[in-house]
Amino acid sequence: MPPGSLARHLVLRLFPAVVLLVMIDLTVTWIMTRKMTLEAWLLRDIFWTMVIGQIFLVSAFAWILISGVRSGLASINRLSREINQRSIDDLQPLGEAGLPTEVAPLVTHFNDLLLRLDDSMQAQKRFIGHAAHQLRTPLTGLKLESELMLTHTLPDDVRERAERIKNVTDRMIRLGQQLLVLARADSSTRPQDSFVRTDLSEWVRESAAEWIPSARARHLDIQMEAPAEPVWVDVDSLLLEELLSNLIDNALRYAEGATSVKLKVGANPPSLSVEDDGKGIGAQDAERVFEAFYRSPQAGAEGSGLGLAIVREIARAHGAWWNLTSRPEFPGTRITLVFPGPRIGAKLTRQE
Repeated sequence: MPPGSLARHLVLRLFPAVVLLVMIDLTVTWIMTRKMTLEAWLLRDIFWTMVIGQIFLVSAFAWILISGVRSGLASINRLSREINQRSIDDLQPLGEAGLPTEVAPLVTHFNDLLLRLDDSMQAQKRFIGHAAHQLRTPLTGLKLESELMLTHTLPDDVRERAERIKNVTDRMIRLGQQLLVLARADSSTRPQDSFVRTDLSEWVRESAAEWIPSARARHLDIQMEAPAEPVWVDVDSLLLEELLSNLIDNALRYAEGATSVKLKVGANPPSLSVEDDGKGIGAQDAERVFEAFYRSPQAGAEGSGLGLAIVREIARAHGAWWNLTSRPEFPGTRITLVFPGPRIGAKLTRQE
């Protein structure tokens, strides 16, 4: 039996205890046959003595066997807990320390599979990021050309086509920007390394002010509720800017019948909510709106289906918990994010 194997562990753990039980059994048998006179014992006494002795021996052996097996499987149970507690994005190799030699080859092959899968996913994400970056330059040029065309006097049909080209180009540039944000927010790129301690209340006030003209153009009011004292969180400002922009943009685009968009900042725990008083989101759509490229059949405005997927990825990168509430529980739609607080470099991953 090789060192470190489960069989060797069980033998070393159980053999001394089994030898001890056998010695006790032999000692009791010797005392009964050599030191005691049978005249002093009735057959009934002998029978019950043997029954009680055997019950004791079997119970002791079962306890020793169970404890030995449990101790032998402790490392496997630890490995099981480690896998169960991992987030969906964590593809780092599993620890092999302390595992039985029978299980170690399985974990080695599994780690090799995780590494190959991680390399494949990283290559895919790099390709998406590079493609989005390379497409941005020609799309910007196409947008500029269409804008220059629109500054001249054009026939109505030509102007209509030029405006369509400009609108489509704008959407494609926005899509490329969103793909780049998704690549940046990926947990494997460790956005936590660029976290800066920020007052969430003050930051939301400044960022939301930029959306007031867009909201007024859609006849909506932007309101805000925040504590007077600072609410400190550790965040990547660029990613958080994109998160808030997507939440507000979604509210302005899709909150049919809404009259206002309200931003709420909570202090304990640090939280951010974006609310509207529109018609809300159906139960089936609410379960899927955070999926990439998903668009509800009832969505009236055009979009790429990446807005809330970006919100989800940025929330994950910050270790934040997120939730969507709509009718009938809430008169409209409310998306809430709860941050873990000021813990620079924290590797938190919270699920829906």
